[in-house]
Amino acid sequence: MTVSVEPASVRTSEKPSNEPLRPHAEHAFADELAALAAQDDRPRPARWKLSPWAVATYLLGGTLPDGTVITPKYVGPRRLVEVAVTTLATDRALLLLGVPGTAKTWVSEHLAAAVSGDSTLLVQGTAGTPEEAIRYGWNYAQLLAHGPSRDALVPSPVMRAMAEGMTARVEELTRIPADVQDTLITILSEKTLPIPELGQEVQAVRGFNLIATANDRDRGVNDLSSALRRRFNTVVLPLPESVEAEVDIVSRRVDQLGSSLELPSAPDGIDEIRRVVTVFRELRDGVTSDGRTKVKSPSGTLSTAEAISVVTNGLALAAHFGDGVLRAGDVAAGLLGAVVRDPATDRVIWQEYLEAVVRERDGWTDFYRACREVSV
Repeated sequence: MTVSVEPASVRTSEKPSNEPLRPHAEHAFADELAALAAQDDRPRPARWKLSPWAVATYLLGGTLPDGTVITPKYVGPRRLVEVAVTTLATDRALLLLGVPGTAKTWVSEHLAAAVSGDSTLLVQGTAGTPEEAIRYGWNYAQLLAHGPSRDALVPSPVMRAMAEGMTARVEELTRIPADVQDTLITILSEKTLPIPELGQEVQAVRGFNLIATANDRDRGVNDLSSALRRRFNTVVLPLPESVEAEVDIVSRRVDQLGSSLELPSAPDGIDEIRRVVTVFRELRDGVTSDGRTKVKSPSGTLSTAEAISVVTNGLALAAHFGDGVLRAGDVAAGLLGAVVRDPATDRVIWQEYLEAVVRERDGWTDFYRACREVSV
């Protein structure tokens, strides 16, 4: 099975574009946000750019009364999005929980963009995230020259969000050390950030809230304390319910990424996407789509995000190192890399799946041969 795409062209005479490789949501979808704001006549919470209804429409997509089409940013249960948006309109913080690849970060960014018009007040959680990243730090040149003062204080994204009534984001909360996590308890319960060095505090103004994301699949995870978890309303983002839903998600994101990377379009790439998604779902679920054959699951998560990466990489291979036709061989190498994370066990699982399932599937001969070629 092949998919025709336009061959890549070499633009040696054009000047390099200064556009960002990955614009923030509020810039990438500025026209849609402006259209929603212009036609949004529903009540808005303090300092919100849109009403809760308009925020949900921005995420889920729809058609406005003037005919403007709002593209879906998230494909999933509407009720989950409504609960998430409503939470941000209360005094409780929002925790987006789910396995890797369920669009937690994507949803977090778009929620902040729609609510506050700014998704950049971000703390990226890692094992080395210090307390200062959540509270505040100091400009040491100013500190040494003049001592502790507000001029010497460097506010964190959370502190700025509190002072300005904005939405802050904390990504991968469970990767942050437990004692640093608990810095958020006072902020979320009292809506106050003490500055003991100055004998002052920052009180959150109306409009402030916080979105955190977390998963419990990766190694090195720090469980949330019960005291901190109580400060959040938790929304669990599930994996796509059906093949069609996952194919739709992958198709949309591949199209968006391909456009930003100036890759040729693949209007008929749905067939290749469906094959990648089918493989991921079967290995993830431990059973073939018809329910007849059980298969072993590899150690990786095989998430929707990884499927997007495999297809995008295949499209780039076809464009830059092929004849512009997306073939099974273009996605096979990326698929192998996504499935085989532990060479000792995953390679055996992958080989068994190829021989027991892919080899016997009608219309998949080219796919089987391509995967066998890169697997030896």
